[in-house]
Amino acid sequence: MSRPGDHRPIVVGVDPDPTHRMALAWAADEAARRRRPLRAVHAEGVPTRGYRGREIPPSWEEWNAALHKAGRQALEEAGEFVAAKHPQLQVDAVLAEGDPVWVLREQSRDAAAVVLGSRHLSRAQEIFGSASIAVPVMARAHCPVVVVPEPEHITQDPTYFVVGVDGSDHSAAAVDVAFEEAALRGAELRALFVWEAGPFRVFDEHEPQQECRRLLSEIVAGRRARYPEVDLRHELVVGHPVQVLTEASAHALGLVVGTRGRGGFTGMLLGSVSQGVLHHARCPVIAVPSAPG
Repeated sequence: MSRPGDHRPIVVGVDPDPTHRMALAWAADEAARRRRPLRAVHAEGVPTRGYRGREIPPSWEEWNAALHKAGRQALEEAGEFVAAKHPQLQVDAVLAEGDPVWVLREQSRDAAAVVLGSRHLSRAQEIFGSASIAVPVMARAHCPVVVVPEPEHITQDPTYFVVGVDGSDHSAAAVDVAFEEAALRGAELRALFVWEAGPFRVFDEHEPQQECRRLLSEIVAGRRARYPEVDLRHELVVGHPVQVLTEASAHALGLVVGTRGRGGFTGMLLGSVSQGVLHHARCPVIAVPSAPG
């Protein structure tokens, strides 16, 4: 998420519901920790859950004005919330018109990260509902995207991050971000290469598993030298990637994954593992494109 001499902001999507503040709190803490500005963004697109229960104005002009007013109020309340946590933090507010996915994708062009909230919707709600935009934003963003769950999860002491590794360029970029996050927070890092046996187990899996271990060792070696302060544990684990990563990150500060991995199909919106952990993980999920920022 960092590069020398840049001041790219941490962008956070502001939920109109003031009771959902975990993503905003995470983004504010991250911006303060990295000494970056925070950009709070609210997009006036399809009405979300925060507008339910309100009286619908009789005309489009009045409805649009009501959305604009609600958006300004949401940003003002978000600013007050951040100021109470980090009085010295530079905060910019952006009230944009248009589809939230498009707005956040454009905002990601000059951002260090985009932070979104998640209410753990079902798969059907995630794909077809207008209340969640995490998957399409993660798929198209130009920088890492962090999805923070509601409510706050319980972390474990000593604190740690988990990163999924598969030897691809996407997982290499994820490892870079994971080391950086762990170093910033004084946390441990657990790098996992998940070996998923096929439907027909081969007689001798020793050789392919050794190749996985070699890839894992190679991908963490250079980063380990760059971040000697990070206590690193790396291992090959047999099982389904989504299940293994979700269980390993149950009490983590965050789970870092690439947006696509080995065996993906060109043109897929988002890798199956990335989508799977997004639906099941209870800690923040950081999805990293192959060449972030």
